Formats: sequence, C-alpha cells, structure tokens
Amino acid sequence: MTASPSSSAQAAREALAVRLQHLRKDAGLTGKELSARCGWHPAKTTRIQKGEAPPSDSDIRTWCAACDAEDQSDDLIATARAVDSMYVEWRRLHRGGMRKVQQDWNALHERTRRCRVYVSNVPPGFLQTPAFATALMEQITRFQNTPDDVAEAVAARIARSRFLYEGGHHYTVLVEESVLRYRIAAPDAMRGQLRHLLAVMPLASLSLGIIPFTAQRSVWPLEAFYLHDDTTAVVETLTAEIKVKQPRELGDYARAFAGLAGMAVYGDPARALIRAAIDTLE
Repeated sequence: MTASPSSSAQAAREALAVRLQHLRKDAGLTGKELSARCGWHPAKTTRIQKGEAPPSDSDIRTWCAACDAEDQSDDLIATARAVDSMYVEWRRLHRGGMRKVQQDWNALHERTRRCRVYVSNVPPGFLQTPAFATALMEQITRFQNTPDDVAEAVAARIARSRFLYEGGHHYTVLVEESVLRYRIAAPDAMRGQLRHLLAVMPLASLSLGIIPFTAQRSVWPLEAFYLHDDTTAVVETLTAEIKVKQPRELGDYARAFAGLAGMAVYGDPARALIRAAIDTLE
C-alpha cells in the first residue's frame, strides 16, 4: 500500500486482474475463447484483465466456471469486494474530526464476538484512560491538522470499553513491552494508564499478554492490527486505515497473531512487567 486510497485501490484491482489472467492462461484459453464461454463480448474480458472494469460477483463466478476453477471464486470475490474500502487515509477519515470514526469503530466492536488485538505503539482504544486518550488524540490532531473535536472523540473511544463488561464479547490483547514504556502522556497520566491495565486484567472478557523485550522472536514486531472474528482485520499505519477481508491475508494475520501470542507472558509475569514500567515513572 502506497501513496493514496485511489492508487492503492487501483493496484489492488490490477492484482485481481492478474489473478484472473493467470486462471485463464492456466486453463489454456485465449481471451476470445474465455469470452465465448462466459457469453460476453471480448472487450469486456479485455477491460477486466487490464483492471479497467471491476468485475461483479457474477462475473467472477462465471470466469472461474469457464476456467474450471470454481474453488477459487469465493476468495476472488472477497478480494474484489475489499478493493474500494481496503485503504483509506486518516486525513480523509478525520476530515470532520475524530468522533465519527470512533463511533464507527464502536459499531464494529459491537458486532464482533471475538477480537484479537496486537499493538506495538499504544494500548488499544478500549483499554485507554480518558487522560491517556486525550494526550494521544491531541497529538494526532496536531499532526494531521484536522478539526479538533478531541473531547467528543475521547468520550466515544472510552465508551468502547463497555464491551468488556457486556456479555458476548471477548478480547485477546497482545502488547509489546515497549508500549508500556513510551511516554505518550505526562507521567501522572501514564501511571494512570498502566494501573488501569492492571485493574482490567482479572476481567473474564479479557486476556492480556505482554511480549517482553527479552522474548526470542519468532515473529518480528508488526504494525498494530485488530482481527474481528474471522471476517476483518483492521491494520493501522501512519497515514491510513487498511481493512483486510481476503481469506488468504486473514489467515496470515491469524498465523502471525498465534506466533506473537506464543512469545507473550500472562498473569503474574505480565503484571510484573507493567509494575516495572510504573516504577520508572516514580
């Protein structure tokens, strides 16, 4: 993913087009032969193969059937559906402030039964305290030069924590030890944030693991990502939110999460790391 939503979406369309071309070639068909099997004009095949015309679900199923590759249709359809929404710049999302985005996230969490979260920069929003969230969102607003609605955005973000206390939701959270040490907020706010992590650890809805600095890595540190059930991965970069819905990529994120989970410590060893971070603030 590179410069902008439009260029990234076009790159994804072109990647989809290449996969469809490979299916045609693997089946030993020319463009005209595939068009005849599909029952449409050869110009349509050309546009799809060049990434100029997005194929519909029906187009993809017809294409796969013509190539005797029906088993690939579901994955290709998921890819096509994800193209236009897969990469959205934060400045676009925050053009009216951050409150709306936080509310949209709350709606996604409300639908999610099982959420697996990995963070390498800051605690996830639903575990943040108001003071910490305020400091962080003020930094983001200044950096992005977007409208300042921090107070309203913080309130919406903090409201997300209710899913820890409502039935039907479970969160597995993996935190790099560095997250405990980064001075995102003033010392008092940092202490409050770290103590809050200790306070929520006993919740039945939460499994919190810390990946120590000293852990022997089997998976390198990654960008923060949220796996919502087995349907969507939301990845956060400096400039954009990326939504991944392709089954192959979801499998990769699930596999990475399992590897990261194997490096984490839980329970008393995790508490010891959090307390050690608090001690550095005294």
